Amino acid sequence: MTVLEKATPSGAVAETPPRGRHTTAWLLTAGLSVALVVLVPVAAGIGAYPIPVGDVLASIQHKVGLGGGESDRVAESVLWNVRFPRIVLALLIGASLGCAGALMQGVFGNPLAEPGVIGVSSGAAVGAVGAIALNAGFLGTWTVSAFAFVSGLATVLLVYVMARSGGRTEVVTLILTGIAVNAFGGAVIGLFLFFADAAAIQQITFWQLGSLSQATWPKALAVLPCAALGLAVAPLYARRLDLLALGEGPARHLGVDVERLRIVLVLVIALLTAAAVSVSGIIGFVGLVVPHLLRMAAGPGHRFLVPGSALLGAVVLLAADLVARTVAAPAELPLGVLTALLGSPFFFWLLRRTRRRQGGWA
Repeated sequence: MTVLEKATPSGAVAETPPRGRHTTAWLLTAGLSVALVVLVPVAAGIGAYPIPVGDVLASIQHKVGLGGGESDRVAESVLWNVRFPRIVLALLIGASLGCAGALMQGVFGNPLAEPGVIGVSSGAAVGAVGAIALNAGFLGTWTVSAFAFVSGLATVLLVYVMARSGGRTEVVTLILTGIAVNAFGGAVIGLFLFFADAAAIQQITFWQLGSLSQATWPKALAVLPCAALGLAVAPLYARRLDLLALGEGPARHLGVDVERLRIVLVLVIALLTAAAVSVSGIIGFVGLVVPHLLRMAAGPGHRFLVPGSALLGAVVLLAADLVARTVAAPAELPLGVLTALLGSPFFFWLLRRTRRRQGGWA
């Protein structure tokens, strides 16, 4: 581990990041913040009905009472009823998936871990697919999202209970249990598809590909509490994740309750991922790629990695959504397909790089 440690007068261990990486972290934070500020009005202005960036900024200023002025009625409707809900949802989902990926890799001590490993994505998919195939509609337009969210959380709890033995949960057991539950979830989805009608199959396929095309303000507001809670809690455990990277034994010796840490963070990961997947469908590789990019640039220290992954995740998903809805206009490329197309080569490169550095897996 590259995070430096020093003893404080009280005997506790404090972490001091190398000065160069501390500077890099600040520069990356500033750069990503600027990128986000620039990308939001650009994304709001580009589309089937183009709106100049100046008009977008003027409309935002007018809404918040800082001057500016309204555009024409059509432009205002497009901005505030179509594009801004989609932008806000992309930011929330990207931040949630990026942060969940950083936490996942820290908890499991494995750079190849991502939120889907513990079954939350497949569990959410089972709930959503079941709601569509059974034509459930007692919650109106919220039925699919509600089923996906509850099913995702329930699956994670099931995985954790099944992996727990003797008051402890081993990482390997948790991963293998998650893989088994993912396989079972895939089989259940296959059964639903087998018995579903053509219309349901089309809707299921669209949901599984991942998209933000159905974004609305109510959906963004539904994700907001879960995302805000998870993103607020996650940085509080950054120091303990740094200590956990030393190994379970040293972490316990330094005062970390490893089992409690895992329980809390697995719940945070489940909350962030289930909330995101429930409204967007399955969007892969964001939780894997984003933390790695930051780790390669600024090191493994979680005090920057956790919030930085949320910020970069928001930027990446907003940029990916902009590409998805413009690259094949007037058609729209499914967002999950685009992230997989870009993330899969990175994952393959990462596998080869990790294997080469370790001199093989054996």
